[in-house]
Amino acid sequence: MTLKDIAGELVAGCRENRAKENLPKLYAKDAVSVEAQDMDGSGRETTGVDAIRGKHEWWESNMEVTGGTISDPMLHGDDRFAVIFEMQGKEKATGKSFDMKEVAVYHVADGKIVREEFFYAT
Repeated sequence: MTLKDIAGELVAGCRENRAKENLPKLYAKDAVSVEAQDMDGSGRETTGVDAIRGKHEWWESNMEVTGGTISDPMLHGDDRFAVIFEMQGKEKATGKSFDMKEVAVYHVADGKIVREEFFYAT
């Protein structure tokens, strides 16, 4: 897959609620995911597609998304792209509402995402 193909499929999968199903197709087995801050004491970095799937499962179990937008991908050279995510939702456990905006930068090598980095207000 080309960078443009990968970026387009990542965005389509997020918009169509199939991001988790896209992981083996788009991500390298040893991909790294980096958050802006340590949210739960386990560190900012997660390594491996199975661990990244676990992050998706944690999010789905703990958060309810009630609205939002996902930008078209913005390509940068031949190995990176960025996407802006804006969403509204609530924490399932507390019912507390949230508004969230983050920029995600994806690094691609050999036809797979090898690193994702999330930027948001902390």
